[in-house]
Amino acid sequence: MNAGAEEMAKALGAGWLELWYQPKVGSQALDLQGAEALVRMRHPRLGVVQPAAFIPRMGEQLLPALSQFVIARALADWRYFLPERRPLDLSINLPISFLDDPASLDYLCRQLPDDPAFEGLILEVDGREITRDLSAAREFAKQARLRKVAISVDRLGGEWTALLQLWDFPFVEIKVEPELVAGCSHDRAKRTLCRHIVAAANQFGARTVAVGVENHADFLAARELGFDLVQGFLFAKPMRVQTLMNAIRRDATNVA
Repeated sequence: MNAGAEEMAKALGAGWLELWYQPKVGSQALDLQGAEALVRMRHPRLGVVQPAAFIPRMGEQLLPALSQFVIARALADWRYFLPERRPLDLSINLPISFLDDPASLDYLCRQLPDDPAFEGLILEVDGREITRDLSAAREFAKQARLRKVAISVDRLGGEWTALLQLWDFPFVEIKVEPELVAGCSHDRAKRTLCRHIVAAANQFGARTVAVGVENHADFLAARELGFDLVQGFLFAKPMRVQTLMNAIRRDATNVA
């Protein structure tokens, strides 16, 4: 194991990792509808470290342990949110290798809450990884839907045509990558591409999320294009679990 992987193994064992959440907001009512869990490292010397700085150093051998941490932490947080009695779709990010492992679905389902209030968990998987291993992703998604687990296609971009031409589409959500959403208010090519993706997703009954919305003009464009949800710094940055809890309470008060 290289030095980087050794440090990451230490981070997993020492409890340095935590989940932060970025809200998914309804494009029309601007209500809080879901949240994506994003892993962070709280290093004793460096402070909060972004995933791009440490996940690539983990190596394939540590990805299963990281995936199990994310699953366990997110479901523990779901129980923390439960007293609010507020429906909230929780999403976690997992690599395609998790779906390739035949034991993964059984492991995941054993961790799910045995509670009638639990409506399910969304797994966000990179769209490029899904198209490279489409058969495994489709089979996993079909089996998982029967057990309150759904697959979201994350960061969908140039590979959208191959994915959306499927005769069966077992994925519940499509998240369009920030590179297409940013500037769509004035870039005709981006708007056209986003419109095609939204139209195709609607045919399959999958909801759409515009990711990386950072200004009001792009938000208005995303809403006009028909995206169901929006996510980005214009609405909220990733936040710690207690901050999200406060946001849930404020949203419930506003709805009431």
